Amino acid sequence: MPRSESTDVLVVGAGPVGLTLAAELRRAGVACRIVDRLPARLPYAKAVGIQPRTLELFERMGLVREVLDAAVPMRGQLTYENGAEQGRVELVLPPEVPYGFAALPQCDTERLLEEFLGRYGTGIERSTALVGFAQDPAGVTSRLTTTSGDEVEVRSRFLVGCDGAHSAVRKGLGLTFEGGAFPEEYMLADVEVGWDLPAGYGVRSSHRGEDGAIDDLLVCIPLPGNGRYRMSMLVPPELSAARQAEAAGTAGGGDGVAHGLEGGTAPALPDIQKVLDRLAPEPVTASALRWSSVFRISHRLVDRYGEGRVFVAGDAAHIHPPTGAQGMNTGIQDACNLAWKLALAVEGAAGPQVLPGYDAERHPVGEEVVGRTVRHAAEGVQADPTDRETLLLREAQLLVGYRESPLVTPLAPDDPAPLRPGDRAPDCGGLTGDIAAHPVRLFDVLRGRGHVLLVYGDHPAGETPLDLASAARELTGGRLDTHRILPAGAPDRWTGIPHHHDSRGEFALQYGAGEGAAFVVRPDGHLTACLRPPTVAGLKEAVGRIFLP
Repeated sequence: MPRSESTDVLVVGAGPVGLTLAAELRRAGVACRIVDRLPARLPYAKAVGIQPRTLELFERMGLVREVLDAAVPMRGQLTYENGAEQGRVELVLPPEVPYGFAALPQCDTERLLEEFLGRYGTGIERSTALVGFAQDPAGVTSRLTTTSGDEVEVRSRFLVGCDGAHSAVRKGLGLTFEGGAFPEEYMLADVEVGWDLPAGYGVRSSHRGEDGAIDDLLVCIPLPGNGRYRMSMLVPPELSAARQAEAAGTAGGGDGVAHGLEGGTAPALPDIQKVLDRLAPEPVTASALRWSSVFRISHRLVDRYGEGRVFVAGDAAHIHPPTGAQGMNTGIQDACNLAWKLALAVEGAAGPQVLPGYDAERHPVGEEVVGRTVRHAAEGVQADPTDRETLLLREAQLLVGYRESPLVTPLAPDDPAPLRPGDRAPDCGGLTGDIAAHPVRLFDVLRGRGHVLLVYGDHPAGETPLDLASAARELTGGRLDTHRILPAGAPDRWTGIPHHHDSRGEFALQYGAGEGAAFVVRPDGHLTACLRPPTVAGLKEAVGRIFLP
């Protein structure tokens, strides 16, 4: 007879997505458990790119300093074809974006997230697998087993599968996972090389045959360390995991989904060296092989991101080519989007649209990312017709938004405001206080907080900031903090509400604040509402989409 235990949320899978979700839940005060079938963290540099938007989310959590200390910058990419340099791509974002592109081995990202989660007294329950679950109107009953043979029955309010491409949660929920697989296989290797190429630049070197098709490929992403790169290249026939799996009758991992690290013969340094001899921009010798594997790529998307009290996130919901380092980062955004919704639901404060809003907001994002990365894998990012600035912002995941979400208050179609509900809340600098001598950024104000009402202007007539702050407390049960942003030089007419001065006018410019406005910012850094002018009635309509009265 298995022993019975309980928690608010059970998270299955302790990769970057599951760890982010668990950390955000614990930061919101929600009891959760996180289990993983593996006995230890894998020492692999699988997903290595960390996008600027992910760094913004890590800052909101309070984790970004540790990530920045461990990562290296991604400054651009050097491209070669048939031995000739084709140009250099510079990864330069607008100056108001607080972070650039970064690279960090996935194992290190997981380590930092696990240590962060540990601050809240929660650890990973390893060597523990989900073998089944059943949900009812009040909760979910999950059956877990350990490698020692123990059986546990966990009763939770919600269950979330962050358990990868072969997700047991997705299968148990009966979600479809439509898509296909690329015929090519790739070798991955974490090695060191001593070439003289500029630091911080990725390398893409290809060979194009007489028929115009690419028949050989080398992609190198810089990692922390002296001359260290995560390299990917096409697999020679003798190392093909697919051929070995087909011969053994185990192709697709037993479920038809061919994606991720494969078993079979791992590439050795001589295998890597052969490719470098053919495609490296200059003669170089590979050394210090930390790990290697063969990798398969699929492109698939679930029909929905959850049902009832059970949800999926990350690779359990969407898999696609690694082009542009979109996968892990998209999954982390899944986690941040879902966490605050689950937290409100656990508290009994979530409106009826909040949990369905996870699928409404994230499924279109997953669909766009899968489609875009498949196109880029087939045609190359350079073939994208989007202008360079927009392309970089999109690859940085700074353009992800939820303007069509049922959880945001839409603006009138003829409203000219460039910043709209559902958009990412941008950062700005130059905010000065009455005590601190140095100006701060808006993200400093938002760090570690949940839902925040930003009130801009003085409002000498009509509804005052005090009226708005009082309504924010009453309408949300104290879950919506109010912070005022005053124009430069404006006197503080309304005491009792924390405030900063917009000394350089950056907030007014970035937010299109005009003479008076208010903005509701969600815990995941997106806007629920843009109120121009700010009124209690408008605030009530906005928060009514999220909070129960």
